[in-house]
Amino acid sequence: MQLDGRVALVTGASAGIGKAAAILLAKEGARVGVLARREAALEETIKEIESGGGEAVALVADVSQAEQMKQAVDLLAHRWGRINIVFANAGINGLWAPVEEIEPEEWDETLDINLKGTFLTVKYAVPHMKERGGSIIIDSSVNGTRMFGNSGASAYASSKAAQTAFAKIIAVELARYKIRVNVICPGAIATEIMRNTRQRHFDRVRKRIRYLDGAIPLTGGMPGKAEQVAQLVLFLASDVSDHITGSEIWIDGGESLVEG
Repeated sequence: MQLDGRVALVTGASAGIGKAAAILLAKEGARVGVLARREAALEETIKEIESGGGEAVALVADVSQAEQMKQAVDLLAHRWGRINIVFANAGINGLWAPVEEIEPEEWDETLDINLKGTFLTVKYAVPHMKERGGSIIIDSSVNGTRMFGNSGASAYASSKAAQTAFAKIIAVELARYKIRVNVICPGAIATEIMRNTRQRHFDRVRKRIRYLDGAIPLTGGMPGKAEQVAQLVLFLASDVSDHITGSEIWIDGGESLVEG
C-alpha cells in the first residue's frame, strides 16, 4: 500500500470529493482524520473506511474557527503521533449573484470558509509535519484559476484564486522541511455542492454559450466523478509525486479549455 504508516487529515470529508479521498487514502494504508462540522455527517465515511479494514477518527470542527481547528488537528496528531498528509478540501460555493447585490457578510462567509479555512487547516497541521515532511493538497477550482466566465461567482472565484496563490507561497516556504504543497483544480464534478449553491438574480449576469459537443470535451458534457479526483489526491499524497510542489493540476476533462 502506497501510504502505509502515514496519517492523513481530510477536511470536508462527509461527502463528495472529501469523502472519496478519505476512503481511498485509507484503502492505501493511511490512518485518516475525517473532519466536518457535524459528527453525524461523518458516520458513513468512517463506516466505509472501517469496512475496508482502514482506520479513521471523526474530527468535529468548523474550518473557519481557529480554536476548533487547532483542537481537531492536535487531537489527530496526538492520536497517531504524526500528520503526513493534509487534504484541505472543505469549501462552499456560497452566493452567486451580481456583484452589487452581494452583501459584505455574504462575501465574508465564502472567503472565511474557503480561504481562511484553508489557512487554518495548514497553519495547525504544519508544526506536526515539519519533522518528517509530507504533502499538502489544496482543493481549488477551475473557477478563478483558468475559467472566468461564471459571472456572479465573484466571491467563490476570488477565494479559489487566493487558495492557489497561498499554496505557491507556502510551497517555497515549506520546501526546506520536505513538505510539498500542490493545488488541484476540479471542473464540473458530480457532487452535492451545486445543490447547496445560493443564487440571487443569477440569470442577470449568467453567461449563456452553447457548445455543440458539450462543455466537457473529454466526456461529451458528462461531469467527472469524485473518485477520479480522489485518484489525483492519492497521486499527490504519495511518493510517486515526490518532486512536485507548487503546482496546479486541472482535472476537468478539458472543460476550462473551451469555457475559459
